[in-house]
Amino acid sequence: MPVYFYWGDDEYRLLQAVQQLRDQVLDPDWATFNYDRLPPEATLVGLNQAMTPPFGAGDRLVWLENTWLTQHCPEDLWEEVERTLAQLPSTTHLLFTTTAKPDGRLKSTRILKKTAIVREFQPLAAWDEEGILRQVQQEASRWHLQLSPAAAQKLAEAVGNDSRRLGMELDKLALFTAGQAEAITPEQIEALVPASAYNSFQLATCLRQGDLDHALLILTHLLDQNEPALKILAVLVSQFRTWLWVRLLLDQGERDAKVIAQKAEIANPNRVYFLQKEVGSLNTATLLKVMQQLLQLEYSLKQGQPERGAFQETLIQVVALLKPLKQDWPT
Repeated sequence: MPVYFYWGDDEYRLLQAVQQLRDQVLDPDWATFNYDRLPPEATLVGLNQAMTPPFGAGDRLVWLENTWLTQHCPEDLWEEVERTLAQLPSTTHLLFTTTAKPDGRLKSTRILKKTAIVREFQPLAAWDEEGILRQVQQEASRWHLQLSPAAAQKLAEAVGNDSRRLGMELDKLALFTAGQAEAITPEQIEALVPASAYNSFQLATCLRQGDLDHALLILTHLLDQNEPALKILAVLVSQFRTWLWVRLLLDQGERDAKVIAQKAEIANPNRVYFLQKEVGSLNTATLLKVMQQLLQLEYSLKQGQPERGAFQETLIQVVALLKPLKQDWPT
């Protein structure tokens, strides 16, 4: 009774997993007869198809895409699902996918999680540099590409947490380095992969590090790509507010990651370890001044001040506050 439940916002990786499953269970010569991809309103049709033996060689795959069974499921429909799951032929693979997080309170969600092979495809957080680097190394291995450590780091910086772009760039690298015995170098990454995956989190990091030139470059790129100024600012305010909270709690002697996460409203306690390292060279008074500058920028933008000029002026002021702090502070 092979049942699968794939969910998450990383559509690229999710679709890759669906394709791998399709290649694994279907005979190419009989795929047209044994493969059904159905929308949520056709759930009953899909359940009936799942009970049908496959034609010819290979197994049958029924994919119920964008299912709502783990969000809201009428009782009569769920009864039909349960009956199907109890009698599903061993030659049928029934796949449910959704981008929405399953509602754990629902009976349908609980039963699916017990019955099905569950895989989660959530995008990595933009701040998770170690996770992004690990994903680059894993995907490069899947493409049978050998990256030097410096090249892997350079590629991670270029693509960020965009898994679709990572796949495209690895495809390009595989083409241009075919037959190359040595590991791919950072110079090859720079030549072949445009470092355009700038985001507001990287802008916040550059400000924290006092790197004004890089911060202005990222700001220019974001504004040129029509990223709303207030959206960029919202990320900066959120990030600096988090750094301020963590610094305050550390100054008070708090070291429990779960307590810090709860008080600073950090969803993932594992992130606290990285945040503690990031605020090691910062102090509370300066972070408060940075917050004042960012909130003043928000007021200026909402009053209709020119976005680019107002933003650039604020970045200069923020870096002027943070740059003298490049020293080791106790964490």
